[in-house]
Amino acid sequence: MSKLEIFFTTLGMAAVTLLFRAFFLLPERELPMPRWLREGLRYAPVAALLAVVTPEIVMTQGHLIRTLRDARIFGALAGLGFYLWRRDLFGTIVCGTGVMLAVRFALGW
Repeated sequence: MSKLEIFFTTLGMAAVTLLFRAFFLLPERELPMPRWLREGLRYAPVAALLAVVTPEIVMTQGHLIRTLRDARIFGALAGLGFYLWRRDLFGTIVCGTGVMLAVRFALGW
């Protein structure tokens, strides 16, 4: 690709991103939505986070993990336990990451 093609590709991607992100901000009044859709959209951020994190926990280089000698499993379980205890998302991330790093560095996994 030439520099000009890269520039226009980047400019086009920025325009598309801006359009789709600003779509809900452009109307002057709230968009009418059915109640079931509004309730469902409450769970969209959690579902997106789960879709990103889950494959990272259970897979390595495109294959399922076949052993328990993986620090990510212990980090995920610690994070789940912390969330069930405190219901705090930031604490869950810190706890899970801390346990994962501790196990990885202590045991060399």
